[in-house]
Amino acid sequence: MNRLAHETSPYLLQHADNPVDWWPWSAEAFAEARRANKPVLLSVGYSSCHWCHVMAHESFEDQATADYLNEHFVSVKVDREERPDVDAVYMEAVQAATGHGGWPMTVFLTPDAEPFYFGTYYPPAPRHGMPSFRQVLEGVQQAWTTRRDEVGEVAGKIVRDLAQREIVRQAAEAPGEQELAQALLGLTREYDPQRGGFGGAPKFPPSMVLEFLLRHHARTGAEGALQMAVDTCERMARGGIYDQLGGGFARYSVDRDWIVPHFEKMLYDNALLCRVYAHLWRATGSDLARRVALETADFLVRELRTPEGGFASALDADSDDGTGRHVEGAYYVWTPAQLRDVLGDDAGLAAQYFGVTEEGTFEHGRSVLRLPQTEGVFDAERIASVRRRLFDARARRPAPGRDDKVVAAWNGLAVAALAETGAYFGRPDLVEAALGAADLLVRVHLDEHARLARTSKDGRVGPNAGVLEDYGDVAEGFLALASVTGEGVWLDFAGLLLDQVLARFTDPETGALFDTASDAEQLIRRPQDPTDNAAPSGWTAAAGALLGYAAHTGSEAHRVAAERALGVVKTLGPRVPRFIGWGLAVAEALLDGPREVAVVGPGPDDERTAALHRTALLGAAPGAVVACGTPDGEEFPLLAGRTLIDGGPAAYVCRGFVCDLPVTDPEALRARLAAP
Repeated sequence: MNRLAHETSPYLLQHADNPVDWWPWSAEAFAEARRANKPVLLSVGYSSCHWCHVMAHESFEDQATADYLNEHFVSVKVDREERPDVDAVYMEAVQAATGHGGWPMTVFLTPDAEPFYFGTYYPPAPRHGMPSFRQVLEGVQQAWTTRRDEVGEVAGKIVRDLAQREIVRQAAEAPGEQELAQALLGLTREYDPQRGGFGGAPKFPPSMVLEFLLRHHARTGAEGALQMAVDTCERMARGGIYDQLGGGFARYSVDRDWIVPHFEKMLYDNALLCRVYAHLWRATGSDLARRVALETADFLVRELRTPEGGFASALDADSDDGTGRHVEGAYYVWTPAQLRDVLGDDAGLAAQYFGVTEEGTFEHGRSVLRLPQTEGVFDAERIASVRRRLFDARARRPAPGRDDKVVAAWNGLAVAALAETGAYFGRPDLVEAALGAADLLVRVHLDEHARLARTSKDGRVGPNAGVLEDYGDVAEGFLALASVTGEGVWLDFAGLLLDQVLARFTDPETGALFDTASDAEQLIRRPQDPTDNAAPSGWTAAAGALLGYAAHTGSEAHRVAAERALGVVKTLGPRVPRFIGWGLAVAEALLDGPREVAVVGPGPDDERTAALHRTALLGAAPGAVVACGTPDGEEFPLLAGRTLIDGGPAAYVCRGFVCDLPVTDPEALRARLAAP
């Protein structure tokens, strides 16, 4: 066992038995490098990364490679999901030097943590123009031994170049109608009308862009925006990227048609997409959107919820194929023969319905289940029976590994998705699951100074401080929970987190946001990235939560901070709309108000109050906030001064410091919220 045996990260624990003498990222590791006068090998990955596993098996489990590393290097292993700040800083250097990046990330550093040589995956023997890992190690060692001055000059230049790289200058004000229209036009140009989604292969679920499109339609009535969202969601839901038996989405599709996924399932993808499909149902009433939202929510609770009430980070792409070999997708794919073994006479129906062929759509004649038939009628009861039997049979296969660490940000996304999905579809069990995760975040991740820890595992808090996305996404989840449950304590917790954003993550001069706090560990560069990638950036997540909190409370400081933060969306939205989707969605909320809805009633069990509350939650006005309680309650500032009408419940809708007359009828409230 090496030093990683004492870590909480499942990814680091996967390497605890390596013959490599790994160190976790720590001051002690770099002190050892200085003492021993050795360069540092920094290896960054995550537990569900397929090629991370491959490189580990080929190189880090190899005794001869480990002996060479132990003699000539101090080896540091980092879980990018635990330390996104370390990952971001060195990934920026890798991309600047090589033009591309990815994981596993392999970087060689001086003992002062300055990078001087970069790469990603290296094979055990030269192939496809790549040197072997051993050749790279020997080359770096020779340079370190014989050309130390040159190595120092290269490292110093890289650090200086990184320091001089400015984030794109944000505008002084938030985007307006013109910038959002330009962003929509840019998305239209990149849209794939035949297959849905944007760009070519590989194709990632554009969750945050879909939220922007739905909000833009709700605010402006633009049918083109809605159609792009509807078609993309249908193509994904009918494709192999969606688990047709168990619900939930894989990380991405390797092809343009959503057929063959990269099979890892991430918490953040599924939380974001669960919310997207719930919002799509809210906008259109689509049965498909309802089914996918609920199946994805059930997947989250069934397969990712931990005993402590939080949600695990990911399921691996690889699993045992039944022969002892770990193979990508083994858990999910089928052959016609396997269908016959499970289904007997129904195998032909299943093959037609799910697109399973003798040739296969994946490797070795295996097929990924999808729904290729857009026409024709199938017996719903037979299909339900087929799905149930296949699901039960699949459950007997060796399951993919699970990364059990609880990441604060991603759990915040899950809280928001499950709270809203449960409220929309009358599933109190989903709201309870959201409450359980929120409770874990407060009990375990939040300290007495309202500072968040990034991760926990088995109910034990991890050692790493939360970054901006943790504060923004957890606050977003708490705000959604407050609107759904009528429990103002979640609004209070969101306020505590957002006060930390204002105090420790915000540049007071410009309003720009940093990914790490002002008192966090000082790396070679303070990371600062406003672009949305797999999940909302910390910058845009915080902007959205600040805006929602300001709408709830009337806080001018939080509203101004949100508007200043959205200046970067004015700059980037028209240029790269695919990579700032959540920022564009928040900008839509700002342009719409956002609307503030206060529902007052005589008590929590009053059916008329519940009907108004549900109608308020189902309003599609972008970023609208909802407060529900009794007239004399102190749970929410929005309820202050609101009175019953003729002794019965009422709903008050305000926007831009102007309030409409109260309404008592759900239909009247629905019309009020639907008005542009």
